[in-house]
Amino acid sequence: MKAIVYEKYGPPDVLQLKEVEKPTPKDDEVLIKVHAASANPLDWHLMRGKPFLVHLTEGLLKPKKKILGADVAGQVEEVGRNVKQFQPGDEVFGGSFNLGAFAEYVCVPEDGAVLKPGSVTFEEAAAVPVAALTAVQGLRDKGQIQSGQKVLINGASGGVGTFAVQIAKSFGAEVTGVCSTRNLDMVRSIGADHVIDYTQEDFTKNGQTYDLIYCAVGNRSAADYKRALNPNGICVVAGFTTMSHMLFQVLFLGGWVSMTGSKKIGAMGTVTPNKEDLVVIKELLETGKVVPVIDRRYPLSETTEAIRYLEEGHAQGKVVIAV
Repeated sequence: MKAIVYEKYGPPDVLQLKEVEKPTPKDDEVLIKVHAASANPLDWHLMRGKPFLVHLTEGLLKPKKKILGADVAGQVEEVGRNVKQFQPGDEVFGGSFNLGAFAEYVCVPEDGAVLKPGSVTFEEAAAVPVAALTAVQGLRDKGQIQSGQKVLINGASGGVGTFAVQIAKSFGAEVTGVCSTRNLDMVRSIGADHVIDYTQEDFTKNGQTYDLIYCAVGNRSAADYKRALNPNGICVVAGFTTMSHMLFQVLFLGGWVSMTGSKKIGAMGTVTPNKEDLVVIKELLETGKVVPVIDRRYPLSETTEAIRYLEEGHAQGKVVIAV
């Protein structure tokens, strides 16, 4: 089968289209013929080996797993002998950390996939798993979102942010999205009640405060977040621009704010792929409460260009790989 392979850490040029052996599912896995995958910041962090922690978990000198891609949508071709929920021919979507989905076939644990709604295309379904799970778990579990709250999504036009806006609305929140000028109309169109153009206005200095801030980009200081929170407000930082920012501003200073007052600032932590949350997202897709926003589509052979574009940081929604 064809797959995008990287043998060493580095820029997108390390990604190569190669013929590799087709995988065989384990007893609790399904083999999926990939129709589409999508790119996440996770992929380029792994590709570059940055932050250095990647080397400690994924291979000190070179990556142990050679194929990137955490999101997949496709058709079940073969099931392991212990698999009960799927059969060959089922259309499914799912995801898991470093799955290896930039390929024609990939094996996925049975509890890492769900049936794809018929109303959703393979490309739309592939855009969903990691980004939507990040939004659900950050807003619901870490942020303790409640109906009627004032919620601000910083980075509302990105892959995670577009899902966060829609999922916050599904919880009954009043949502403000922060994005650049060119994305204002799109963020409104996916349900934001208010939008702030960060090139014209600083949401931490305009006098408005929020019950929950969900920051998908991690580019503000702990003092900024604190200023924009209501008493007893919570800020969840789901992304980061640099590791030093996450360690100092969020974990250290944010932790100090949390310990010394009623406002809470903290990092989201690791996304945990699981069937229960995939089912939640599937239901949101089926009811139309969540509609994936896709910026660009690339064929598998142009995955290098897809990752390069994603790294620039201006993608409107998700970048999809059509296999």
